[in-house]
Amino acid sequence: MEPCADPGPAPRSEDRGQTLRRPSYLYADRGYDHEVYRDKVHRFQITPHLARRGTGPGSGSGSGLSVYRWGVEGAIALLHWFRRLRIRWGIRDDIHHAFVILGRAAICRRRLRTALCRE
Repeated sequence: MEPCADPGPAPRSEDRGQTLRRPSYLYADRGYDHEVYRDKVHRFQITPHLARRGTGPGSGSGSGLSVYRWGVEGAIALLHWFRRLRIRWGIRDDIHHAFVILGRAAICRRRLRTALCRE
């Protein structure tokens, strides 16, 4: 959980792009509901929103975090439309990353075309 919360040192002034910042909140499932993880997140001055163990029947119901989880799962499901991204066949990270970018571009194109056709 620490690498998720700590973006590392801020870039130097000659670097381009926005300065990296720590997130204000961290959402996690019941697997991280332990004081050790809560303390680690608090050390980085991040407010943890962790689902509590033993609340509600089933996985995810009653935790209140399903709204955020569904957004992430929906985005991943869109990328799974592409067979090449559903199962990672390649070994090289750069090629896989390129196909993820192409998949995102195709999804945006479909969404924009649908939105423009409605008007």
